[in-house]
Amino acid sequence: MFLSSQVQTIMIPSKLQICLLIAGYLTYLMVGASIFQVLERDEDRKQQAAVLRMKEDFLQNFSSLTPVEVEIFVKKLTEAVRMGMDPTGNENSNWDFSNSFFFVGSMLSTIGYGNLSPKTAGGQLFCVVFALFGIPLNIVFLHHIGKILSLLCERLAKCLYRKGVKKKTTRVLTLLFFLVMGILVFICVPSVIFQVMEDWTYSEAIYFAFITLSTIGFGDYIIGRQQSKRYFPYYRMLVAIWIIFGLAWIALLFNLLTNLLEDPDAKPAEELLPVKPSTRRKRKSKGCPADQFPLENGL
Repeated sequence: MFLSSQVQTIMIPSKLQICLLIAGYLTYLMVGASIFQVLERDEDRKQQAAVLRMKEDFLQNFSSLTPVEVEIFVKKLTEAVRMGMDPTGNENSNWDFSNSFFFVGSMLSTIGYGNLSPKTAGGQLFCVVFALFGIPLNIVFLHHIGKILSLLCERLAKCLYRKGVKKKTTRVLTLLFFLVMGILVFICVPSVIFQVMEDWTYSEAIYFAFITLSTIGFGDYIIGRQQSKRYFPYYRMLVAIWIIFGLAWIALLFNLLTNLLEDPDAKPAEELLPVKPSTRRKRKSKGCPADQFPLENGL
């Protein structure tokens, strides 16, 4: 009993450890974003200038170009747009700090939209090293964020149970609270913001939110890319932070669904919100319940 309690105490990270992990993770992202900005900014400007010169040459000579030359121009222009170049003459850099931060966040989360990538040899080599250490760090970070979310649900379950709600009802209510609040906070509300900022329909915004948080990352919808709109500063940075915390929630959600699919005959509430007996001394039945609701196995 005493040993089990000690192990459980050791496994739960302290507030100091969580704060240090968050600070270290954000520092890692900011340092990486700054380095990518330095490595890629000049090359990006050169490529942007080359695209503009190519467009100007086409406009000056398009009447004398052969169909083959026009086809070559179209292919080059299409490739430039695919690589994130802007042929309209917009002076915004693809590698300002906000875009760089969004890039490192999407890279470590393994979403990989594909619209922005390092072009220089130094940037590509640094990308390998940065991702090699950053992806495991991202996994650890998401794991601890998931523990925090599970702890919040556990406290809610204890509160309901102490007020006289039955165990099974408590499990179901806690699970529903986790699902509904997660969908609202990480899907529905951000989708409203994306709808306004990107001029998308609400269904398109929800589609983008889910495809992003599930790390599918098709790249057909990307935020902050409309040249005719003025986005507020650090818009893409805030979206990167939303991605990070949203990944922790959706990973827990997928874990719940996986448990249901693996054992469909089991009762969802029993399997997803298991109740473990307390390690403390048993109390009388008329006293406060000693049951706990640790969710780390299911949530």
